[in-house]
Amino acid sequence: MRNGEFNKKQVIKYLIWTFAIAYIIQFAVAPVYNNGSRAAAQLVLAAMMFVPLLGVLLSGGKLKGMGWNPQVPNNVKYILTAWFLPMVLTAIGAALYFLVFPGHFDLSGGYIVSGAGAEALSRLQEKGLSYTLYFLLSLVSAVTYGPLINMFAAVGEEVGWRGFLYPQLKARFGRRKGRLLGGVIWGVWHWPLIGLIGYEYGAAAGNSAGYAGFPVTGMLLFCVSTVGLGILHDWLYEKSGTIWVPAILHGAFNAAGALPLIICLTDTGSARLLGPAPVGILAGLPLLAVALVLFLRGEK
Repeated sequence: MRNGEFNKKQVIKYLIWTFAIAYIIQFAVAPVYNNGSRAAAQLVLAAMMFVPLLGVLLSGGKLKGMGWNPQVPNNVKYILTAWFLPMVLTAIGAALYFLVFPGHFDLSGGYIVSGAGAEALSRLQEKGLSYTLYFLLSLVSAVTYGPLINMFAAVGEEVGWRGFLYPQLKARFGRRKGRLLGGVIWGVWHWPLIGLIGYEYGAAAGNSAGYAGFPVTGMLLFCVSTVGLGILHDWLYEKSGTIWVPAILHGAFNAAGALPLIICLTDTGSARLLGPAPVGILAGLPLLAVALVLFLRGEK
């Protein structure tokens, strides 16, 4: 994980492989998702998280030295930070959003209906689960076992981004510029999903009404989020010395990030660019504030 000598040829190969494979997957899975087979599409997209790891191998990179020993006794505080900080930042950001848009708070189950149909909500009710209880159970899972389970998929991305690309970029451009560039690249890697299925801000996030400047504004805003997320992930990677800690953080954000959407009206239009998920401008302020502090404290 140490910043070594910048290998331009290897980085270019990594980017070509990682983007080519991921973009092929995203363009192929979009019509499947849009035609209603969302569960199958989600499985494919989950598998796509291992593409950055594959990109490292195909470009001739080495997995050795990325910190495969979790070093739990020495990393307790960083593991706890990775596990719980995403929920804290997400909760604060969602609270800010609902303070500004109190009318968007909703427990009717519209988010489930928008994603899985009215039948899914009916099945919950048949099991005796109210929507409020469903949300609370989702919250508990996101705080307890969600980060651990998600970690095993997230490590595929972390190997590629934090384990390989970020050290290369920091070796060439310095820590600050390397983290900024790495975050932008990470965001652009998701762009087809944002344009094709409305990932994060559009239909895939319960906002079929769309938003101003679709999909370009969503693409650019998501890069702002990935820059902030990347700084936090890389800081924890440097501090812990193990790839598992940023993988836990990644998994925890994946577990917590959708929770505010569960309790928000669907089809909020351009307001979705503001929140309530932490990738929105307003709801993302706590995350971006932490990232800014770490960014300014880091060496150039």
